[in-house]
Amino acid sequence: MKGIILAGGAGSRLYPLTQVMTKQLQPIYDKPMIYYPLSLLMMTGIKEVLIITTPHDQPHFKSLLGDGSRFGISLHYETQAEPKGIAQAYTIGEKFLDGEDSMMILGDNLFHGNFQCFRNAVEKQKKKEGGVKAHIFAYPVKDPERYGVVEFEKKTGRVISIEEKPENPKSHFAIPGLYILDGSAAERVKNQKPSKRGELEITDLNQTYLDEGALNVEVISRGMAWLDTGTPQSFLEANSYIGALEQRQGYKVACLEEIALRMGFIDSKQFSKIIEETPNSPYRDYLGIILKEHGK
Repeated sequence: MKGIILAGGAGSRLYPLTQVMTKQLQPIYDKPMIYYPLSLLMMTGIKEVLIITTPHDQPHFKSLLGDGSRFGISLHYETQAEPKGIAQAYTIGEKFLDGEDSMMILGDNLFHGNFQCFRNAVEKQKKKEGGVKAHIFAYPVKDPERYGVVEFEKKTGRVISIEEKPENPKSHFAIPGLYILDGSAAERVKNQKPSKRGELEITDLNQTYLDEGALNVEVISRGMAWLDTGTPQSFLEANSYIGALEQRQGYKVACLEEIALRMGFIDSKQFSKIIEETPNSPYRDYLGIILKEHGK
């Protein structure tokens, strides 16, 4: 399975912060925002990832992350010239995907907690049991009208409908920006018509799987934090959340080098070299602590 991070868009809700640099390169406490979605993909075992950016910002992403070899993964890049909808990512990434299943995450979505539900969904996707070709997730929120919303049948838990930013939501379950779809996703998008907003909606793409009875929706437990960092308030909340966790526990969230070591993408020798190449900083000190722990 391959991964996609959609890190394009204008970021207009965060203007003027995004006038010079895209939101996905803005800091969430002590790391660029892009680290957080990439860490999730890595922790589910995905090692080949496409990052879709604006043409203006792509050089900055490449300067930050390179080809991914530092983390024992392979990173590829494509551009989204204009923000024409989330589903467009699949046609942009069609050549990269080459008919394979994929997990796509939006570059401004941050998850923290036990990622086992995501790992389980990846394994289910690989098996295609019960004719399921796509997995998405549902998360309870108090303002569902801001998101895609999924409606469940009360007795059976069966998915009845999904709607994009409805004025009168039929449930309080929002669909986070994380999608596991089969290799037909790109072809399905080609057959979509743009919405009234002129965009290729991810909800319309998910609807095609629902119509076939091939969509599974996993409800994320209350122990998982999901933060959409697209507004100044949510951006502030994400910074405060990560800062509080790291200060309290002493461990970093979304440290890509640490994840690469613990996942076995790189070995201790490669990790030691990374430390040598890292400028003197609290981040380097932290990597040194992790190396000592790993050697015990």
